[in-house]
Amino acid sequence: MDIRHYLEQKREEIDRFLDSVIPSAQTDPKTLHESMRYSVFAGGKRIRPILAIAAAEAVGNPPNAVLRIAASLELIHTYSLIHDDLPAMDNDDYRRGKPTNHKVYGEAMAILAGDALLTLAFALCSRPDPDDGLEPAQQVQLIHELALGAGNFGMVGGQVLDIQAENRDIDLAMLRSIHKHKTGMLIRAAVRMGAIAAAATSAQLDDLTAYADDVGLAFQIADDVLNVTGTREELGKNPNTDAQRGKKTYPAFYGVEGALALANECVDRATKRLASFGPSAEPLREIARYITARKN
Repeated sequence: MDIRHYLEQKREEIDRFLDSVIPSAQTDPKTLHESMRYSVFAGGKRIRPILAIAAAEAVGNPPNAVLRIAASLELIHTYSLIHDDLPAMDNDDYRRGKPTNHKVYGEAMAILAGDALLTLAFALCSRPDPDDGLEPAQQVQLIHELALGAGNFGMVGGQVLDIQAENRDIDLAMLRSIHKHKTGMLIRAAVRMGAIAAAATSAQLDDLTAYADDVGLAFQIADDVLNVTGTREELGKNPNTDAQRGKKTYPAFYGVEGALALANECVDRATKRLASFGPSAEPLREIARYITARKN
C-alpha cells in the first residue's frame, strides 16, 4: 500500500473534523480560540489519531465515533507541545517551523490554550451521541484510556521524569522509563482506544497493545536520532536541543547507527505482533515502518 497517501488522506479527515469542533477565532473569548487553533493547525503528522483509526480498521467495522476519539488524542498531544515549549519547561522558540504559542500569544494565554485543549479532548471523548455506535461501557473505557495515557502515570508523569533527568547521568533503565511514559503511553492509548471503539476481543487488544508498546519505543528512538541528525528545515525547530539541555538520549547510549538498529528491531517486533490480523492491519504495519524512515 501507499502509506504516504493513506497518512495524507487520514490527516485531511482529522483536520476537517478538528476544524469543525474547535471554535473559530471569532468566537469569544477570541484570543483563546485563536491561540488554540494556531497550534492545532500549525502542521503535524497526526500520527496518534491515525494510529487510533488504523487500529479500529484492523479490528474491522470502525464505528462513527472513531474520528472524534482520534481527534481527542491530537488535542491532548497539541496541549502537551504548547506546555512543553514554555520557558519553565523546554523554552523553545519554534515548533513545526513557526514561533511557539507563547512567543505569539504570551505565556499566560499559551497555558490557558493548552488547558482548554486538554479539557476539550475529554468533552469530545465523552460526548453522548446515539449515532456513534458506542455502548456506554465502551465510552467509559475510552475516557479511562485517554486519562491513563495522558496523566500522572502516562505522558505527564514522563514529562516530570524527563525534567528531573536533565544534567544527570541517568542509566538506560531510567531513559526507557522516561520514554515509556512521556511518549509511549499516549501512543499505547491511541491504539487501544481505536481497538476498543471497534469492539476488539481481549486477544486482539493484547496483540495491539504489544504492537503499540514497540511502536512507541521506535517512535521515541527515531525522534532522538532526528534531534541529532535533522536540520532546522526538516524538524521545524532547532536541532541538537537534547544535548544542549543536558538530556541523555538513545544516540548517547548507542550512537546514531546503534539507535537506528534498535528502532528497527522494535519495528520488526511490532509488525510480528500483528500476525493474527489480515490485510486490514496493513496500515498499522506500514505506519510502524514509516516511523523510522521519516525525516521529521
